[in-house]
Amino acid sequence: MSFSISGKTAIVTGAANGVGLAVARHFARKNARVMFADIDEARLINEIGEEAEKQENIAYFAGDLRERLTIANLLSATLDRFDRVDILVNASRQMTASDPLNPDDDAVEELLQQNLMTSLRLSQCIAKRMIRQAAEDGQEEGSQGAIVNLSSIAARRTHPELLGYSVSCAALDQMTRSLAVALAPHRIRVNSVAFGSVLSASLKDTLKDHSGYRADIKDHTPLNRIAQPGEVAEAVQFLASEGARFITGQIMTVDGGRTLLDPVNAPAH
Repeated sequence: MSFSISGKTAIVTGAANGVGLAVARHFARKNARVMFADIDEARLINEIGEEAEKQENIAYFAGDLRERLTIANLLSATLDRFDRVDILVNASRQMTASDPLNPDDDAVEELLQQNLMTSLRLSQCIAKRMIRQAAEDGQEEGSQGAIVNLSSIAARRTHPELLGYSVSCAALDQMTRSLAVALAPHRIRVNSVAFGSVLSASLKDTLKDHSGYRADIKDHTPLNRIAQPGEVAEAVQFLASEGARFITGQIMTVDGGRTLLDPVNAPAH
């Protein structure tokens, strides 16, 4: 069973920083052809601009993927550079605090648009291309494409201050299952990686401002540490590879066991 993605073409969104950047870089190191996509062009250029000029398997695209035209332009740019697309990783996510009792707080609507609808529309667009490729390739067996969504364990936890984020992640997980069934006849697999605390740039900043937060995270994680972005990237690679060719509609949890714990301790005997 091979976990190789060598020679495959992948689009990775949210690829200018954090876990998205880690996934895109990991894929490139594994000899995939990777389109780094993000709204932040300056950061994309800073992170991979020089590499994109030197390495044939790396390119980048900047644009607001909440716009339908931008999604179409991303696909066109990928086809112009790499001729096809085999893997889509929806890694662009936004986390914003919500006030669940404030009817004027638009965070829920904004996060559903960013975290759910953008991923749905992009998945629909790329899936159509994958179906067309399958017809052109004439292959009747094997996977014809893989979509991997990045979600969060917040979908299964209750944090009122993260109402919008939790709801959008829960919706993303259900979207994963629904698309998996809809696309199964076309041999396109759809899965999700739901992760816990990962040492991204944003979490590093949070840890600097809140000295006790690191210990709190570790205390609530059975493996007693915070994950590195590369550990999520490896899980994404597995789901995108032929090694996972009989896996679809699944939410893979990468959280060090955090969701196994009940935050309320049993009374001492």
